[in-house]
Parts: sequence; C-alpha cells; structure tokens
Amino acid sequence: MLPSLVPGRAASKPFTCLASGKLAIIMIPMIPLDEVARLVLPTWAGEFDLRAFQGPSGGVYLLFLRGEVGDGRHLLTRLHSACLTGDALGSLRCECGPQLRLAMRRIAAEGRGALLYAPYHEGRGIGLIAKLKAYELQDLGHDTVEANRELGLPVDGRDYREAAQVLVRAGVRGVRLLTNNPDKASALEAGGIAVEEVVPLQTAPHARNLGYLETKRQRLGHLAPGGAALASAEVAVHDPWTESSNGQGHALDVSPLLGEVRRSAERPYVVLKYAQTLDGRIATASGDARWISGVPERRVSHAMRAACDAVMVGIGTVLRDDPRLTVRMVPGASPIRVILDSKLRVPPHAGVLDSDAVTIVLTTARSSPARREALRERRVRVEVVQEGPDGVDLREGLGRLAELGIRSLLVEGGARVITSLLRERAVDRVVVALAPLLLGKGTEAVGDLGVAEVIHALRLVNPTRHAAGTDLLIAADLDGQAPRRG
Repeated sequence: MLPSLVPGRAASKPFTCLASGKLAIIMIPMIPLDEVARLVLPTWAGEFDLRAFQGPSGGVYLLFLRGEVGDGRHLLTRLHSACLTGDALGSLRCECGPQLRLAMRRIAAEGRGALLYAPYHEGRGIGLIAKLKAYELQDLGHDTVEANRELGLPVDGRDYREAAQVLVRAGVRGVRLLTNNPDKASALEAGGIAVEEVVPLQTAPHARNLGYLETKRQRLGHLAPGGAALASAEVAVHDPWTESSNGQGHALDVSPLLGEVRRSAERPYVVLKYAQTLDGRIATASGDARWISGVPERRVSHAMRAACDAVMVGIGTVLRDDPRLTVRMVPGASPIRVILDSKLRVPPHAGVLDSDAVTIVLTTARSSPARREALRERRVRVEVVQEGPDGVDLREGLGRLAELGIRSLLVEGGARVITSLLRERAVDRVVVALAPLLLGKGTEAVGDLGVAEVIHALRLVNPTRHAAGTDLLIAADLDGQAPRRG
C-alpha cells in the first residue's frame, strides 16, 4: 500500500490548473520514487530513452521517452497497464497488444512522446494469477466485471498515483493522453499532470474479444474501444496514402458483417468475402483484379481479417495476386494465413510465406515430400489431408483447422474456392462488395453450383447493407435449410 499522503510523510508540489474558469493552485503530495536504472533501449520502433522507477508500493514503472521533454507540455503519452498475455504472447482475448504497438508507432512517428509501462497494473491491478482465474470464469459466461467480483476482487484495482509521479519526475506537465479510458485521464489530473487532450487508441475488434470490448464500453465507460461502427463509418473516398499507413488508420468495427460467430467442433465458422463488379466479375479476362473495390472497402476487408482467427485463399489467388493476407489498413492483429495447395505450387518468394504472420498450408499426398519439408524448415505448418474433386478435400481441411483451434475463418477466394465451399454448403456467412463497375467478359465470382431449378438455389437470409465509399456491402447468412441440388 502507498503511504498516507499527509504532511511529514511526503513532500508536496504546487500544481497550477484552471477550475471553473479561474486559476487555481493545488498542492499535490509527492510520493518518494527511486530511479533504479537509466539506459537507451533499442526496440522495433526505434531507440527510446528508458528510465526505470520503483515506488513505495514495490511497483516498477518503465518510462520510455522519445525526443526532448522540453517544457513538459503537449507530450503525446501512453500510460499502459501491463498485460503479459496480450503484450508479449499475442492473446486475442483483449486489445492490449495491438494498443501497445500502436502507441509506440504513434510516438515514434511524432518524434516526441512518452510510454509509461506499468507491470504492477497487470489485470487492471489484480495480478496475473487472478487475471487467469477471471478468464476461467469468463469462459463459463461471466463478463470481465462479474468475474472479478465473483473472485472477491476489485473491478479495477489500479492506483495511478505513483505513475503520475513518475511523469512529474521526468518533467512532464501536460499530456495528450493516448487512451479510451476516461478514468486514466482523471487519475493523472489528480496526480498533477494536466491532460490537455484525450487521443483515442482504438483497435479493430476480434471475434474473441468483441464481448470484452463491449463490456468495457458499457460497464467501465471506455470510449468506443473498437473504433467506429460500420454504419457510421465515413463513406467518402479517402486518400489511399492516409488509409494504408501500416496500421495507423482508424479502427473499424465490422462485427455486423461477421454476424453471430457460432462455435462448432466440426469446422470453423466460415465467412465468405469477395468483391465483384455489378456484372458479377472478380477479375478481368486477363486475370487483373486490382482494384475492383475502393480504398474504404479494402479497409473493411482488413478489419474483417483482424476480426477472424484465420484467412484462407486458394493457390490460384497466391499465384495470380501474391497477397500478404495481413492487417495493414487498420490497427489490429493479423490472422493465421491458410493456403489450399494440393500440389504445393506456392512459390518460395510468395508474400504469404513472410514472417509477418503464421501460415498453414493444406495439401494432399500428391505434393512433393521434399517441398513439404522445405516449407516446414521455413516455419510453415503443412497439413496433409485427403484429396477432393477440386484439390484439397474441403470438409477434412476445415475439420483439421478446427482441430488446430481455429474458430472463425475468413475466405477471400478465388472463384474455384468460393464455388467449392458453396457447393459443399460449408459456409455460414456471405459478404459481397458490389463495385460500380462493368467489365463484361471476365472471371465469374461463383461458378457452376449444379442448380437446375430456382427452388434449389442457395438462399441467403437476414441480409444487411452497408456503404463503403462508392461500394455497397451486402452481408447475409447462408440458409442451412435450403434444399441441396439433386
């Protein structure tokens, strides 16, 4: 516990603020802090001056500074509560990891700022073990607030007084605070730091943390942690330079497009997503598909990737377009990449084999054992499944993905994969982006489904419509009760 903040126990420091339009001088009690280390730390975002402090509580605080503090005003600042599972291990149960990386990127881009990392704040102050126990209760249906209370723990047990004093010791007087949590701003103000602006730090939601983010918004007062709702997103055509800034674009909540992600032991929840022209083409006759949809719609696609465990394409798409299948146009985590490649034709230089995300290749016994081993040497997981009429047996392949823990799968093409999945009724949700273009002859989005009569057509139910720039997005559930052909 912190010592009582009374005269004789700790010094006080005058803090000037405006209250009710009048200048006021407030005496802020000073907490004794020990500076235990000072060094330059090289990181993926460049070098930071690192100062480590320890307070009377025993808590350690790591202050990463970029540039000069100067007069201590208008400093872009992130106060980040440690999250081992999210920050270091990439857990998708929370948004902590993407928030940390986004904050470091923004500070690095500005060239002047501070990241105050608080390991003592793990699990909103309840500690790592208690947080894991709360996770167990969340798996049983409790939200994050109820789980803490069930354990007899505070909903938020963080004390920000020492953190504020670290900033004061570093000469910080006023900050532009990177946060969605108004309580952090109030706590820093109470500790003598003027919060001159609250800068949202929103990340694209994942299907696994959507409920957690909604609880933070509704019950803890956080400000739209998942970004703009799709219905209220801007529909104007934006400058692509501002929309593809390596994860610094605005977050976008695409959960209405995903629908209700239902868990199944047999296969992942499958969302089929593609962009087509008004005459049903996904590419020209020569195979060119860049770009049928506009930048705002492609941002939606990246947000959908960030929302799913994995994204899948066929080898034809890899050979034709060489996609990376990562999340770059919104802040969020990149999904696992899945490639359907029955003969292992994926080139060694393909973008899907880079180190930016995990890659799984589903192949068959027709592929070369030497190629399989070469891919495994590159840390690519290779799964051999039965051969189907169109290459990889889709039912077995999807089952294998489910065994690997993949619950939600976004399928982006190409036409052969789209058609095969629809023919097998192995799709839960269909999202089609309609671009105001006419190509005439070209590649059809959906091939032969064997439908001879309209009564046997695949039917889509519960449709919703959304605008993205000049494109129109239509999302609907595939009716599982539709009669099968034949």
